[in-house]
Amino acid sequence: MEHPINILERYWKHTSFRPLQEDIINAVLDGEDTFALLPTGGGKSVCFQIPALVKEGICIVVSPLVALMKDQVNALQNKGIKAMALTSGISRQQIDTMLDNCIYGNYKFLYLSPERLQQELVQDRIKQMHVNLIAVDEAHCISQWGNDFRPSYKNITLLRQLQPTVNVIALTASATPEVVEDIIKELDFIAPKIFKQSFFRPNIAYMVFDEEDKYFRIEAILNKNKQASIIYVRNRRLTLEISHYLEQKNISSTFYHGGLNTTLKDKHLQDWITNKKQVIVATNAFGMGIDKPDVKTVIHINLPDSIESYFQEAGRAGRDETKAYAVILKNKNDEAFLKKQFLEVLPTVDFVKVVYRKLSNYFQISYGEGADSQFDFNFNDFCKTYKFNTLTTFNAIQTLDRTSVITLNQQFNKRVVVQFIISNSAIFNYLDSHADFAIVVKTILRTYGGVFEHETKINSSLVAEKASVKESKLVAVLEQLAKDEVIALNINKTDAQITFIEPREDDKTINRIASVIEQQNALKQKQVQSVLDYVNNNDLCKSIQLLHYFGEKEYKDCGICSVCISSKTKPKTDLKTIKNTLIKALENGDLSSKTLFKCVAFTEKEINATLKLMLEDDIIVITKTNTYKLKHT
Repeated sequence: MEHPINILERYWKHTSFRPLQEDIINAVLDGEDTFALLPTGGGKSVCFQIPALVKEGICIVVSPLVALMKDQVNALQNKGIKAMALTSGISRQQIDTMLDNCIYGNYKFLYLSPERLQQELVQDRIKQMHVNLIAVDEAHCISQWGNDFRPSYKNITLLRQLQPTVNVIALTASATPEVVEDIIKELDFIAPKIFKQSFFRPNIAYMVFDEEDKYFRIEAILNKNKQASIIYVRNRRLTLEISHYLEQKNISSTFYHGGLNTTLKDKHLQDWITNKKQVIVATNAFGMGIDKPDVKTVIHINLPDSIESYFQEAGRAGRDETKAYAVILKNKNDEAFLKKQFLEVLPTVDFVKVVYRKLSNYFQISYGEGADSQFDFNFNDFCKTYKFNTLTTFNAIQTLDRTSVITLNQQFNKRVVVQFIISNSAIFNYLDSHADFAIVVKTILRTYGGVFEHETKINSSLVAEKASVKESKLVAVLEQLAKDEVIALNINKTDAQITFIEPREDDKTINRIASVIEQQNALKQKQVQSVLDYVNNNDLCKSIQLLHYFGEKEYKDCGICSVCISSKTKPKTDLKTIKNTLIKALENGDLSSKTLFKCVAFTEKEINATLKLMLEDDIIVITKTNTYKLKHT
């Protein structure tokens, strides 16, 4: 067998392994069942990809995340390694061909979701494959106590029956001791080799600040630390709002959320990866599979919904092992908002039943029918039709997705279908009097050959780019062409796609998962409380608090978090020095408190206290525009 380090050098261009990677790889190569807990940035994928490349045969990788599967497959293919993923939207005939390729085509990796294991065709072909390893990514999903528990993960043990002599590696970036024990039990490990990298990140300063004006604090942080940064926000609107605000403040910024089309996602990501933009403002749709080592700052302006998700997102800072910052900005409204957003909208079993019935009615699925049927889904229209609360309904639909009743694809999809319904010569006669439409028409004709013969789905972003017009302009031209009866046009905007996995059985379907719904609601309440405990505990080192959550007890204070810094005794600054410095600053003109915080080298607390005394002593006054002005006698 080729030595693992040679594989690492050839395909990954590294000359040494990260901590624990080589030990994990050797355990896998020795045929041991292996558990690997490597926090974010620890290089989990290498731990199963290298053993699979060393050994003859194919590695089956189970993952719940379609985006991550696609990223890893693309990365492997770019290295010249044959890999494929069985994602949603693939026909039975395509799956048949792909699985044959896995048996006879010398493929090294087959990525699939746990739901795929339920298909008889997939099971039959896996039996025929020369499987060298089974890798379970995001293994915490198999535990009912894990973040993002998915009952379908319990199907993974079927692989052990289909390939009883093949060893298994389970990998996760976040798991409490209780979850680790559960993973090992559920995957039927016997005498497993267990590798746990500490959650301690000595270079990350975990900060929690009470801040009424969060935008001002963000600006101050980013001006002080001008390297690559991520700002996590709760919704799509805020990604645009904050990014625009930062641009106005001359801090280069872009944004990222699940509603962007693929072209924009790639552009915004590359602008940030290549440091054309200092900041990327993103929802939690951002980050999986993205390894940018030089991120200096990760800022959360909303409280996260769990310590697990926070630790993963915060851990995207400082992967180059230089000092980095993970900051949470909170104020008095955040606790109530967190509970409202994540606890008050938890769907009850009865509500999930109602949503499931209404979904079936919405798509006109008869009782006993609907298995494997797929629909474009306009979420807002659905909620409006049945007068449902959007947040509770979305959580109910996510519950149906996690429990494999449906599959929800949240990729925003704008489908534009075009067919030219007049002759080629008639089109050019039309363009004689509509010359400004010519570039769009010619671009479509040259990009899509069959657009005269049948309805053709076009990529509106691609056509707009080729024609050098805005997408809104393209749509306006298409609508006019349709109005003039040059083309038949169907523009359908949807929030998502839904696939019904099993036949409609209404209450019977939901009763089967009722205990899971109740247990997951209780877990979410526990997770939210853990977040509140973390942000409100200003007595214990923030790093130690995180370590305790994940079962580690042995560390000393980090010395760099917000708690440690505030507890350090600082020499008291002479009041007269602060006062004289402020007077000198104000001699150049009236200044706001925010400007003084920036230009005077004292703490905000010291400045505010001194300003108060100076007002009382009649040294300064507050103007009508809320600035401070020297009161000259």
